[in-house]
Amino acid sequence: MKILVTGGTGFVGSHAVPALLEAGHEVRLLARSQEKVRTVLGAALGNAALGGEVTDVVFGDIGDAATVGRALEGCDAVLHAAADVTIGRARGDAAESSAGNRNVLGAAVERGLDPVVHLSSVVALAPRGEPVRADDPVATPTTGYASAKAAAERYARALQAADAPLVIVYPSGVYGPDDPGLGDPAKGLRDRLRFGWPKTPGGNACVDVRDLARLLAALMQPGRGPRRYMAGGHFLTWAQEADLCETLVGRPLRRVPAPPPVVRAAGRMIDLIKWLRPSFDYPLTYEAAVLLTAALPCDSSAATDELGIAFRPTEETLRDAIAWLLRAGHLEPHCAPNLAGPGRSG
Repeated sequence: MKILVTGGTGFVGSHAVPALLEAGHEVRLLARSQEKVRTVLGAALGNAALGGEVTDVVFGDIGDAATVGRALEGCDAVLHAAADVTIGRARGDAAESSAGNRNVLGAAVERGLDPVVHLSSVVALAPRGEPVRADDPVATPTTGYASAKAAAERYARALQAADAPLVIVYPSGVYGPDDPGLGDPAKGLRDRLRFGWPKTPGGNACVDVRDLARLLAALMQPGRGPRRYMAGGHFLTWAQEADLCETLVGRPLRRVPAPPPVVRAAGRMIDLIKWLRPSFDYPLTYEAAVLLTAALPCDSSAATDELGIAFRPTEETLRDAIAWLLRAGHLEPHCAPNLAGPGRSG
């Protein structure tokens, strides 16, 4: 199959493209930057031992319907992985992202592509209980990132209700090595290692980016109609994650008492600091604080049972993520002495 991939130079996309190529598919990218295609995917394909590069690229933005139309020509399926993963972004950015989702998903369905795979998020859902399930209702959030995800989710589900072959995937927090944009999950892990773990309710549903990429490649099967899959990996409370990381890095890690109201107040304060000083680089926002204190385990059994995806242990995911942070110069060696030598990933 020939598959159009949006977001191919992002964290998930740069792992999904090699997985699709390894599965025997052709890939076309819709990308904004020739330099990022060369540097990000050149490295990704080299890491996957595929060599070469993706040369079928349409340059432009998902917000431009004409560009999206050109990119879809001659394709059989779509992986729509383009998204702003900055938690706490402005509403204007959220509205722009929703328009892009409509351009890609709607046009792909109109042209009869099958499957049309949409990368959503657990934040788009309003859990009816624990664990979070792929058939939970759509949330009605008031914050920017979650609002964008929920708006895209409502549109995608409307297409599914009309029997479009649209497949929705709900990742939890995505971790692992080789994050070209150093997204919020990687920044959060980096700063927990530097400053300490919150002693607060909630936890981290952690899915390995490499497992998510394999899941997305496994979905490229036409003729199976609309489907939904949770990609929640494994859940650890914050205390459990701190204990695991302490063992991995080989040094004591701080635990910081942080009742939910305090965490959320800190998020509002950091939002204000970022508004006053945009260069301030800390991943906590009010929106992230809400998610941090309210995260739940996810039911990913359909991905395991129907697609054969086994989610690797969180220990391996975090070990490889920390080793990569060290290799890439994003984390100081004294923060993880056990892993400060040659990193491991695979």
